[in-house]
Amino acid sequence: MNRHPTTTAAATGAAATTSESLWVRRAVAVAAFAALTAVGARLSVPLPGTPVPFTLQPVAVLLAGLLLGPALGAASQFTYLAAGAAGLPVFALGGGLAYLGGPTGGYLMAFPVAAAAAGWIAGRPGAGGFARRALRVGVGAVSALALLHLGGASWLSLQPWLAGGSTDVFRLAFEPFLVGDLLKVALAGVVVLGLGGRVRSLLG
Repeated sequence: MNRHPTTTAAATGAAATTSESLWVRRAVAVAAFAALTAVGARLSVPLPGTPVPFTLQPVAVLLAGLLLGPALGAASQFTYLAAGAAGLPVFALGGGLAYLGGPTGGYLMAFPVAAAAAGWIAGRPGAGGFARRALRVGVGAVSALALLHLGGASWLSLQPWLAGGSTDVFRLAFEPFLVGDLLKVALAGVVVLGLGGRVRSLLG
């Protein structure tokens, strides 16, 4: 039996409206996490002995990937980098394309990869039992931070003023942040395990 044309049109219209609403929610989420990363950059504390400051940007990167998923999480960080490269003062000490060539450029360019990795490893926060979800979120967060530091260390190793080789790279890129990273993982885990399922349900 054929459906009534009015019913078919109404169903098509409802589907289109739902799809448009989902697109809007996803776009807002991407923009919001790009802005959150910019806010994290402004919460910057210089550390002695390293040109890399302590910031809350990694927390925003972790949350972007863990809450939004790999694709949207990476998109939020590409949006953040594009805004900074365009000259908006969203990085810790300003903005502009030349900033990406500075000592922290490796960290910044690793943001999209780290967010994607966190989201891919963690999967959907609401799936499985609590212990399993916590393990996936923890492994995703730690892996993402490892990628951030790997990107930062790789970039620092190319700097002409770095004469101490791998010892200096570890001292500048890893050592000052080890304790802070544990706190970042814990903070991201608490947020994601509490809110992750609801956020993902809004984003499809």
